[in-house]
Amino acid sequence: MTRDFVKNRVLLTLVILIIAAGSGLAFLSHAPNRLVSGEGISLASLLDGRSLWLLLPVVLLLLLSFLTPSRRNMIVVMLLAEILLFGLTALTGHAAIGLTGGDEDSVARTSLGGAFWASAALSLLIASDAISRITKNPTWRILLNVQVVIPVIALIVTGQLSELSLLKEYDNRSDVFNDALWQHLGILFGTLVPAILLGLPLGIICHRSARWQTPILSVLNIIQTVPSIALFGLLLAPLAGLAKALPWLAEHGISGIGLAPAIIALVLYSLLPLVRSVIAGLDSVSSGVIESARGMGMNRLQVFYKVQIPIALPVILTGIRIVAVQTVGMAVVAALIGAGGFGAIMFQGLLSSALDLVLLGVIPVVLMAVIVDGIFKFLVSMLETSRR
Repeated sequence: MTRDFVKNRVLLTLVILIIAAGSGLAFLSHAPNRLVSGEGISLASLLDGRSLWLLLPVVLLLLLSFLTPSRRNMIVVMLLAEILLFGLTALTGHAAIGLTGGDEDSVARTSLGGAFWASAALSLLIASDAISRITKNPTWRILLNVQVVIPVIALIVTGQLSELSLLKEYDNRSDVFNDALWQHLGILFGTLVPAILLGLPLGIICHRSARWQTPILSVLNIIQTVPSIALFGLLLAPLAGLAKALPWLAEHGISGIGLAPAIIALVLYSLLPLVRSVIAGLDSVSSGVIESARGMGMNRLQVFYKVQIPIALPVILTGIRIVAVQTVGMAVVAALIGAGGFGAIMFQGLLSSALDLVLLGVIPVVLMAVIVDGIFKFLVSMLETSRR
């Protein structure tokens, strides 16, 4: 009976979690400086006057969970989640200005608390779930998801959140942040290109020869089980020795520490999922399709490039997507051997016990992973749509 009464259990669960987070966790944290633990500030203490309107979207979302999730209702849910996200973010900026008195040179720090992060994440989940019910078109889904965060981006661009500790950390380290961004992208593309160049031929060999498939996959499985830190360490001595024996390699940046061992290790980690996706993609091409192509007069090479690869491409791209997202995350650890990237900012924050500096390194990595994942999912969906 409860199941019939509640029409959208996903929405109801997420709204209840927002209420629990908002009432049980600190919304903000205020400290006299970045090295001292801050005092938690609850959301209830900030809800007065005009800010009370933030309760309205929560109440309306709660009521909508008892209504049939029609397309029109889902559009309303998406808009309410967007308004809630915008309102919560604007409240943090307004509260931070009030706590610091608007003094840009103040060393006091106002940090985002657990209630904000949980409520913001749950609001995004509500909007994402609503969008998935509104349309199945991948292009519209991406556009609708992007527009959800545009109001928050507008708050950042217009300086409404400039008094938050996270934004102050960015202002103090904007040059370092920009360098880390390019370094992280360099690690990503420096890993993807050789991984694809190695993974595709290995996958094709494994598909065509069962004799080679077992030893190749066994070696790649062993590599995958080695912890990333250990693999980075194992590469230090050989590469350092190689750079010493061949000085011209050191002149080109290849040594025991830095970018070279990071990319080599990440490429090795990328091979297993990529090779498996190539095998799965080529195995998905039915023998009947191949025989039909041969019956049309195609030779073996034409069948491979004009029939097998186009059919297997969505599965192969899915493997590349997994590798790309995995590389974005693992590149953080590569900062320990001097590869740079956002991991360097994160570890600097950990060493100095500065939580907001840690977040300055972590948040861009999460966003980059989400963006990369979204791009590849869009490409796969477009390929599958074009084949229908």
